[in-house]
Amino acid sequence: MQSLRRTLLLSWLVCCAGTCGAAPPPAHELSMDQAVKNVERQYHARVVKAETQHEGERTTYVLRLLDEAGKVWTVRVDAASGAVQ
Repeated sequence: MQSLRRTLLLSWLVCCAGTCGAAPPPAHELSMDQAVKNVERQYHARVVKAETQHEGERTTYVLRLLDEAGKVWTVRVDAASGAVQ
């Protein structure tokens, strides 16, 4: 009985260690805070509104900026790549 328990436990541990064919965890994405800091530094403007949009598996941050001259505009940041549009 003891050896059967040990065998079952080892089998379970091996299965869990190999993740039993599960998909790998998602790649590291840019956080909203990181996106805001990057955009403020890049455009020398302040983010006055920030939203997260999910399109399928893609996460996009929609950031509204305000510069010292009073100009307001919106940029989109891809969370996976950090690309700004």
